[in-house]
Amino acid sequence: MALAPGTRLGHYDVTALIGEGGMGEVWQARDTKLDRDVALKVLPEAFTSDPDRLARFEREAKVLASLHDPNIGSIYGLEEAAGVVPVPDATRVPP
Repeated sequence: MALAPGTRLGHYDVTALIGEGGMGEVWQARDTKLDRDVALKVLPEAFTSDPDRLARFEREAKVLASLHDPNIGSIYGLEEAAGVVPVPDATRVPP
């Protein structure tokens, strides 16, 4: 399943591609449960099919989630969505 504006992942409505690179894609989305805009990072299949890479990414996410600084995006969770690579983080989109 390829992401596109209008895609629904769990309780997130995907609205726009923000950027992409070697670590995957970042999408702007709307968290419909908490009524806020978030950024979703979607890992490429090369990461999700490699247990070592996925474990490293999850460790990094846990470290970032423990940090509280206005210049660092907040991590709200690590999630998987059926039919797509895991959606590991949802961070606040700056206004």
